[in-house]
Amino acid sequence: MEKVHDKTFKPYINSSRIIERTKELADKINADYEGREPVFLGILNGSFIFAGELFKHINLNCSITFVKLASYKGTTSTGNIVTAIGLEEILTNKDVIIIEDIVDTGQTMHHFLKTLKEREAASASICTLLRKPDAVQFDLPIDYIGFDIPDKFVVGYGLDYDGYGRNIDGIYQLED
Repeated sequence: MEKVHDKTFKPYINSSRIIERTKELADKINADYEGREPVFLGILNGSFIFAGELFKHINLNCSITFVKLASYKGTTSTGNIVTAIGLEEILTNKDVIIIEDIVDTGQTMHHFLKTLKEREAASASICTLLRKPDAVQFDLPIDYIGFDIPDKFVVGYGLDYDGYGRNIDGIYQLED
């Protein structure tokens, strides 16, 4: 069990399983993008651990950059997308692979995909560690999914509860 602020979380997915699945995702990306030079775009803050692990296994001629998008306060989405650190990379005619920690409603990604279209990216794929299929409200092209999980709040492996819990090794689920 892990205590973060006033909440208790129970073990859900251990780090060795996450690393194993991340290698599988990297293998698929390596095959899908062979001969191409994608730009990986990590969404901060939550994706930094997953992005680092994924990128270690990418064998492509590629680059990585980060943008900060936020829509959470506490354990629920505010519904408002806030861009705190802008995207400075030139994406015109480039293949972009977005690295996300979690897709739940999909609102943040739906909003951000419009930005990539405006920036004239050649293509945009989404690679997410976690997806909550029961919470998704937007039709998104999620090409690479680590794990589908129930619509319960989780922390660890980069995911937080009001800024804390990102350093927990593995994914922990809010106890009922």
